[in-house]
Amino acid sequence: MTQTRRSFLKTSLAASTALALPIPAFAQDGVLNVALIVPSPAADVGWSHTLELGTKALEAEYGDKIKVTLLENIAEGPDGDRIMNKTVADGNTFLILGSFGYMNGGLKLAKAHPEVSILHASGYQVAPNFSPFGARYYQGTYLMGMAAASLTKSKKLGCVGAFAIPELITSINAFTLGAQSVDPSIEISVVWVNSWFDPASEQEAAKALLAQGCDVVFSNAQDTPSVVAACEEAGAYVFNLNSSMKTYAPKKYLGVVGTDWAPFFKASVAAHLAGTFAGSSAWLGMADNCVFVADWNPDIAPEMAAKIEAVHATLLDGSFSPFTGPLTNQDGAEAVAADVTLGDDAILSMDWHVKGVTTPLPK
Repeated sequence: MTQTRRSFLKTSLAASTALALPIPAFAQDGVLNVALIVPSPAADVGWSHTLELGTKALEAEYGDKIKVTLLENIAEGPDGDRIMNKTVADGNTFLILGSFGYMNGGLKLAKAHPEVSILHASGYQVAPNFSPFGARYYQGTYLMGMAAASLTKSKKLGCVGAFAIPELITSINAFTLGAQSVDPSIEISVVWVNSWFDPASEQEAAKALLAQGCDVVFSNAQDTPSVVAACEEAGAYVFNLNSSMKTYAPKKYLGVVGTDWAPFFKASVAAHLAGTFAGSSAWLGMADNCVFVADWNPDIAPEMAAKIEAVHATLLDGSFSPFTGPLTNQDGAEAVAADVTLGDDAILSMDWHVKGVTTPLPK
């Protein structure tokens, strides 16, 4: 059963005394109450939609033994903190916080309520009942870079990015490295829109990249199909993260670097119900059945498709990492020495671009 934001907000916004009361994993009626809080509308595509699909899998698994409250378009900051506190006051004992900006409020809530288990997207803080989770998008964007390099005529690729955080920076760097593995002369331009959901700004950013001659564009963490639709109209190839937007670009859709959160959500809820939930950092990739690539454009030549599949296999078995040196940063200095592979900590904190990305990172 899913409760919407509208029905949720009709109830009381103040329940401070309830916050201090312990709540069992199952409520008295035998139902597990789960709240999903996301920063953008959970429409038919995008990040929030993909998280919602993960909770739909929970509903399919547990039936009437679970009640999911979806709270969408919740701003990060005081509003988000108030809403997440309200969900606990209302008896939700399992929270999924779908944005980096919910981290501090969520961690404070977790420490105040050890009976509540919290999953937090894209963060780095860990507590006994607070687990950050993220996707190794870079594995898929490397493959997309290979495909883009095989199709570009201008040798100029573009990226519309939401925020300049490591998760998105690594995706751009891997996209660049994948393209350069096919053609070392390729360059990437980036426009940051500083929003998870701003259709107008995203569309303008895409048009700016197209005006610069970019003929393949990466829609990096947009929750709307604005970039995808603009590229289709202009005749430029385009791909995106999280969920397929092929219907918005039937001819020029390069593919999707998708995520499936259902296995992770199911395992986390099972641990919560068993009383074994333990906070840890979950960074999931292809080998975890979380990150996948799909909807490849038929314009990709069979020879290139075979090369992409071969690299895909090495990403799956862990024998290859895009971040193995020698790598040079965009200032020309050595960033990773030859035969050195960056560990997870270095990738998760990446704050530099590889050579070939022509746009400086925001300061």
